Amino acid sequence: MMNSDTDIKTPAAQSPVFAIVVGEHSGDTLGAGLMTALLKRFPNAKFIGIGGPKMLALGFESLFDMEELSVMGIFEVLGRLKRLFHVKDSLVDHFSANNPDVFIGIDAPDFNLRLEQQLKEQGIKTVHYVSPSVWAWRQKRIFKIAKATNMVLSLLPFEKNFYDQHNVPCTFVGHPLADDIPLTSDKALARSELSLPEKSKILALMPGSRGGELSRLVAPFLQTAQQLLIQDDSLIFVAPLISEKRAAQFNQLKNDIAPDLPVQVIINNTQQVMAASDCLLTASGTVTLEAALIKRPMIICYKFNFVTFIIAKLMVKLEWFSLPNLLANKTLVPELLQQDVCVENILPLVKERLYKDQSELNQAFMTIHQSLQQNASEKSAEAVINLLPDNFSHVISTVNE
Repeated sequence: MMNSDTDIKTPAAQSPVFAIVVGEHSGDTLGAGLMTALLKRFPNAKFIGIGGPKMLALGFESLFDMEELSVMGIFEVLGRLKRLFHVKDSLVDHFSANNPDVFIGIDAPDFNLRLEQQLKEQGIKTVHYVSPSVWAWRQKRIFKIAKATNMVLSLLPFEKNFYDQHNVPCTFVGHPLADDIPLTSDKALARSELSLPEKSKILALMPGSRGGELSRLVAPFLQTAQQLLIQDDSLIFVAPLISEKRAAQFNQLKNDIAPDLPVQVIINNTQQVMAASDCLLTASGTVTLEAALIKRPMIICYKFNFVTFIIAKLMVKLEWFSLPNLLANKTLVPELLQQDVCVENILPLVKERLYKDQSELNQAFMTIHQSLQQNASEKSAEAVINLLPDNFSHVISTVNE
């Protein structure tokens, strides 16, 4: 394992080129953490591919906007297929001509695994960071992953067991969020910093970071909030949105659905808003893991495009779809999917979690937090460095000592 106290730094002439492709904001966070860890060893390293704002702030050179890959669902992808192939082919051409030392695809498996396989066939070492859910559906994808990658970096402990059974190289690195988020979150401090009232109950409305999911969830979320306000006029609503673009979309929908509902929109400060809240009404995704680590009760909702839902229903055989429940291997938090996402179902679930003791749930969240707290960015950087070409061998051997 690498030790930050004895980081090895190399001159620019010996610094590697890392190609990275991310497809959404959670991948941008992982990419920024990995870049930070790699820059400790190689301060003059070059990073190029597709990155988000956090990676760009660290000096990443993005060949395309990250939004190009932010597409969720089978039906939605079909409408963007021609453009996605153009982006992939352009990346293959660029990396083939410039030959990065290692390629790291972060999440976005349908896009990145195709790209990784083409690059691996050309002799470029490839890493896939965040395992696809092969343990849940389309398990034969494990053979495609084996062809496409030299190493898989898994965030969840049960994933590595699946890869080991198929003799596919995999390193369990834990989750960077578990490293970054403190074991206890100070609600009073978060409220003070956000200028939110100290005593009122606060419900966070979190309809998603993608345009499609937000458009499908805003209406039931706002309608539930309207009913809650009738029953408790002291209740405060906040909506943390990932960007100005999503905030504008949210506000437009709110003006149409619930123009008089008081909702404070806060941009790009999701974790602090969660810490300040008593309960979260949220879309599914990585944000539910953040909520568990911050240790706030939540109701998780998701609505797919209808065609995507029908196909997924036939292919996915899981008892749960949210990360907190999958990690606990039991129902910790309520999940509502598709037509079940309605005010009649959401309302009683929110009321129960806003006004009742949640200490038992918090203890379960603490267990999850401790299991994922593995110094993930450092472990990921170590795995990537071990794939560097032989001309970096003196650095690799020193790092591993």
